[in-house]
Amino acid sequence: MGKVTRAAPHLSIEEVKGKLRASVDFWTHQKWLVIYTALVDPRPATAIALHLGVSVPFVHKIISLYKRCGPGALDTPGIGGRRHQYLTIAEEQRFIEPFLQRAATGEMATISSIKDAFEAQVHQTVHKTTIYRLLDRHGWRKIAPRAKHPEATPAIQAAFKKTLRQLSKPPFRPAHPMIRDRSS
Repeated sequence: MGKVTRAAPHLSIEEVKGKLRASVDFWTHQKWLVIYTALVDPRPATAIALHLGVSVPFVHKIISLYKRCGPGALDTPGIGGRRHQYLTIAEEQRFIEPFLQRAATGEMATISSIKDAFEAQVHQTVHKTTIYRLLDRHGWRKIAPRAKHPEATPAIQAAFKKTLRQLSKPPFRPAHPMIRDRSS
């Protein structure tokens, strides 16, 4: 039989029950169930894991965190989120505002110019996909180029289309002399 897993008595059993009732998401509830089980019925981590339907390393991790850091260690924000952001959402909005104003006047905003300005603001080099994600978060999208060039001349284009048709026709090839036409 394995070593008995016990939780440190940072909180009383009633306080742990209160944490269980107050937990809103699944994993927070599971963490407090591990602590509750280790307080009420100390037994090996394998038995606790089997009883609660979690893995043995999860039980070890939660008990260790609780013993070392107390109840605050279990109240983590969970998975996901922007914990490693360069700028907050509001700062990003202020950052792209000048590019919006320039785009409204007809100027083109390129990724390279936005990337250079972003790197100057955060004092760090970033990959261009960081800028694409930033623009996507704020509703920017890639806009296709104009259908025709503003300096295009319709007469020259029409003449080109006529010559293009002549160039694209396949050359006349007589049938192979060894192959007879079956229709005759």
